[in-house]
Parts: sequence; structure tokens; C-alpha cells
Amino acid sequence: MAGLEADIRLDKGGFRLRAGFELATHGITALFGPSGSGKSLLLRCLAGLEPDCRGHIRFGGRDWQRPGRFLPPHRRRVGFVFQDSALFPHLDVRGNLLYGWRRHRGPGPRLALEQVSGWLGLDPLLDRDCLHLSGGERQRVAIGRALLAGPDLLLMDEPLAALDHQGRAAILPYLERLHRALAIPVVYVSHDLEEIARLADRLLLLEDGRVTGQDDLHALCTRLDLPLAHLDQAGAVIEARVAGTDPRYRLSRLSFGGGSIELPLCPHPPGTPLRLRILARDVSLTLERPRATSILNLLPATVLEIADDNPAQVMVRLRVGDQVLLSRITRKSRDRLGLAPGRALFAQVKAVALL
Repeated sequence: MAGLEADIRLDKGGFRLRAGFELATHGITALFGPSGSGKSLLLRCLAGLEPDCRGHIRFGGRDWQRPGRFLPPHRRRVGFVFQDSALFPHLDVRGNLLYGWRRHRGPGPRLALEQVSGWLGLDPLLDRDCLHLSGGERQRVAIGRALLAGPDLLLMDEPLAALDHQGRAAILPYLERLHRALAIPVVYVSHDLEEIARLADRLLLLEDGRVTGQDDLHALCTRLDLPLAHLDQAGAVIEARVAGTDPRYRLSRLSFGGGSIELPLCPHPPGTPLRLRILARDVSLTLERPRATSILNLLPATVLEIADDNPAQVMVRLRVGDQVLLSRITRKSRDRLGLAPGRALFAQVKAVALL
């Protein structure tokens, strides 16, 4: 089945949305940008909730919208999860889930309530009153209800924004489980880079109503020509695998295409694939291999590119094996080390700083 192709325009309340992009038929695409950039408005256009939207939207080889044609929301087979779970207060958890199940209208296979409930850890909650659920539990029910309706595309508008840090940490493992299990594409809006790094396959960057970048998550995170690589939380995302543990020091060793990294002990057996996020501010550089240092992770690297980050600092893009890292250092350090593209050096990463 073909993916989603869109080239849409909407003027609303003085804001101009001009967005053209394509999405794959599977995986999670994160929609990221500053507040007021048009992320939620773009989702509403995809869902058919903005009848004044112009242009075209085509999904799965079928025109949802083009000049002279505009499919209403119920004919687009889109699931929408909002910041507010919007559960029906007069129904318990099972009733809310069954509401979604009864709305299934598509030709595709119907998910069983038990299957979705198991994915989202809802079995102990099925007979609970929705008014007495935590914020994270409510969002899990809202996601389950949307899935049981059998959507071809799932839109999630900052579903964790209303939760505190503890609530977000509790629900993220369930979303990761859905990521592995779902066969439908998801567009996921978030302001949280850590959230995006854990869940997304691809990124769509939006600013002032326009798409400024679209690519694989790993590639966009380290492009120095985009604002994403100059945020305080800028960093690289590495696909790694648990290679072993050191019980004596309670450390895990992860291997990846650029070598191996030690970090505080993680509860996963050898062979488990993991994502590793390495922040640019936690990567220091040295031209020679240190003889004695407290930093455990020393990775041979080559400078690919250097760009100004702010008046006092620069961002260095590094090749480490088949991976790319970022390092934020001072302009003075750049000059003292004589850094330039092609320079071989070592990247140092503190084990306690790894995410």
C-alpha cells in the first residue's frame, strides 16, 4: 500500500500553513517544532477536521482530498489521540474500549479487545471507572479505543503533554511496545526530544507553518544546518545492542557500529537491541588517547563538520565507525586543538551521562 502524500495550505486566524511531505506506510513519524509552528493544525488537516484546508492529501493510493473532493473524517479511517484523553465518563474502561471496537468499519482485520488491552497493560483496569484513573492510565485507554476502531493511520497530538515526569516514564514502555506491534503508520507530535528519540523512526520538522526537514531520525538529529542540532538537548541517537554486563561494577556494555560503550547496568539480557541517546554536551574531545582518566568511553572519531553554535561555543559533527555523534565545545577548545574536517581524534563520553 502506498504511503501518505500531502501538499496542503490553510490560512486560519492569521496563521499560514504551507506543508508538503510524504510519510511511509509503517513506523512512527515524529512531528517536531516550536510552539505555534502548526503541528496540531497539520494533524487536524490530515484528519479532515479543517474543511477550509486546500491542496491534496492521498493515502494508500486513495485521494482523501483534492480540488473538488474532500472526504469527511469518518471516511478517512484515522484514529486521533488528543492531549486530553476525552474518555466517556459514563462508561468504564471496558465500555470505552468497546466503543472503539464497535466503530470499526474497514475491510482490514479487526483487533481483539484482549489483544489491545494486553499491549497497553489495561487488563487490571477493565472494570474501573474512568473518573478514577491516573492521567497515564486514561491516555492508555484513549490509545486503545483509537486502535480498536481499526484506523489506517493513527495521529497522536502530544498524548503525554499533560502528564508529569513520572507519568510519562510510566507510559513510554507501552508506546514502545505498540511501536513494535503496530502495522499502521503513526504521526506523533511532541515537544520532548527524549520522547521522540525513544519512539520515532523518522522526523518531520515544522517551523512557521512550513516543513524545514524530513528524514530518518538519526540523520536529522545530527544535521548542523537545522535548529534541532543546536538546542540545549541536542544529541545523537545510536542503535546498539547489549553485549554483556559487569556485575562487579554494575555496568552494561553496549556494542554498535562505532565500537562499544559502557553505561550503568540496564535490566536487559545480552543481545537485546537498545537505543542510546548521547547528548552533545556530554561528549568531550582529545587528540591523544588519555593515559589515566575517569571517563570509561573513549571512541576513535573523525571530524566531519564544525558549525557555530552560539558566540562562545561550536558544534562538532563526528564520524564514529558507521555512526555520527555531536560534541558541543567552546570556540577556544576548537582553536587550541586545531580542529578541522578530517582531523582524527577521540571522543570521550561519561558512562553516567548516557540515556
